Parts: sequence; structure tokens; C-alpha cells
Amino acid sequence: MNNIIYTIAIGLIFLTSCTGLKTSSTGLENEAFIEFIGTLSNYRGGVDVNLDDINTFKGEVNKDHADRPKGNVYAISTGNHSITVSYNSKVIFKKQIFVSSQETKKIMLP
Repeated sequence: MNNIIYTIAIGLIFLTSCTGLKTSSTGLENEAFIEFIGTLSNYRGGVDVNLDDINTFKGEVNKDHADRPKGNVYAISTGNHSITVSYNSKVIFKKQIFVSSQETKKIMLP
């Protein structure tokens, strides 16, 4: 009888010791964002964006919202970047920018 009680007690100890505190920690992603701001009627169909003479994509132009970005924002890596924006094969914006982690840089188009 004593052996059964000891076996049950040891079994319960093993069962309760298998669980414990499990913590995890995550940080913010190491990325930044750009948003193109301008008059929508001036840039129908979007603008052509060249990032660091490597990546080229079609960007959507948004109206300016001071409180938070609305519309499309584009994720880029942090650091220095050369951005060229063109519309109908004409360069309308060309600049070297620096963006830090989780920053949204507004590119103001004329």
C-alpha cells in the first residue's frame, strides 16, 4: 500500500514539474516605410519608383493625412537610400534619404 502511495506522489511531482514559466521576447522589425504624398489627380495610375538603382516598382500616391499614414506605404530596409520618382518618364523627385527603424518617410511630390 505504501508503494502505491509513493508511486502516485512521485507521479504527481513529475506532472506538476513539467510546466513552468515560459517567456518570449520580440522586438520591432528592422524595417522602415515610405509613403508618396501628392495630388491624386496629377498622378493617375501611380508613379514609377527607383530605389537605389536596384529596385523599381509602381507606387501609389496618397493624400496627406497628418495624423497617420492612409493608403499604401512601402516597406524598405533601414539606412541610406537613393530614391528617384518619375511620372510619364519625367523625374519629379530625386533625393538621398535616411530612414530609421519603424519610421515612415513621406515623399512629398510637386
